[in-house]
Amino acid sequence: MVDPRGTVVYRWLAAGDAGDLDAFDDLLHADVVIHAPLGLSTTSAEAEKTVWAEALAAMPDIRHDVQEVLVDGEVEMARVVVTGTMASDFAGVEGTGRSFLIDQAVITHLRDGRVAEAWEIADIAALREQVAAG
Repeated sequence: MVDPRGTVVYRWLAAGDAGDLDAFDDLLHADVVIHAPLGLSTTSAEAEKTVWAEALAAMPDIRHDVQEVLVDGEVEMARVVVTGTMASDFAGVEGTGRSFLIDQAVITHLRDGRVAEAWEIADIAALREQVAAG
């Protein structure tokens, strides 16, 4: 079994959660393509840093708990539980101050030990339901 902590996908999510966006320079290619829900897809490491900075501003306690990672050559696939509090509006989701817990899958294609392309699949319906104003 793979120790998730040694994988690039784990280190990317952990660095983002910690607000260490400079670490993305060693984890993502400059021209990385991230396919993400809610209109959050990006086509560069700098754009991905901006999305994370905005996410951290809206959900300062966001955490990606990596449950498992499967590795096949240059592909890493992670099953993740994401938790946080929607403190302010982000990506069309209202900042109601409510907490959430959702499932996410992240599939990364690596090149030279850094993410070249990634797909994020998240349970957005559960997110909206959990943070909806009462």
